Amino acid sequence: MANVLKGARGAVNHLTLSVSDLAACEAAFYTPVLTELGYEKVEEHPGQFTVWFNAAAVSAISLSQAERSHDGPYDRYRPGFHHFAFWADSPADVDAFHDKLIGWSIPVLDAPKAYPQYGPGYYAVFFADPDGLKFELTYQTIEA
Repeated sequence: MANVLKGARGAVNHLTLSVSDLAACEAAFYTPVLTELGYEKVEEHPGQFTVWFNAAAVSAISLSQAERSHDGPYDRYRPGFHHFAFWADSPADVDAFHDKLIGWSIPVLDAPKAYPQYGPGYYAVFFADPDGLKFELTYQTIEA
C-alpha cells in the first residue's frame, strides 16, 4: 500500500489522549470541538477508546479511557502533555470558534487576541477539556 501523504514527513499523524471519563468528556467537549474542526468519529469501542479523523488534515485524534487516576488535578507544567493547537483559517475564524466555546460551556482560558510574543500575526484562543487539558485554535501569518 502506498503512503497516502507522500512528502508529508514530519506532519502530525495522530494524537492519543487519555481522559478520565470517555463518554462524559466526549459529550461535553470532544464531540462539539472536533466536529466543528472537521473531524468525524470513525471508530468507537465504548468504555475503551474512540478515533476521530479529519480527511482534509489527514490526521486523527484518539480518545482513550484512562486506566489509572492521578494524584491531584492535571498540571500541564508537569512532564507530559502541555497543550495542542489546531490551525484556524483566519482571526475571524478564531473569534467565531470562541463564541461557540462559550455556547458549549467549554472553559476559555484566554480569550481571542494577538500574541506577538509567539510570532508575527499570531492570533489565538485557548480552552480546556473536562480534565484540564489545554487546547488552542490559532491563526498565524507564515513568512517565507
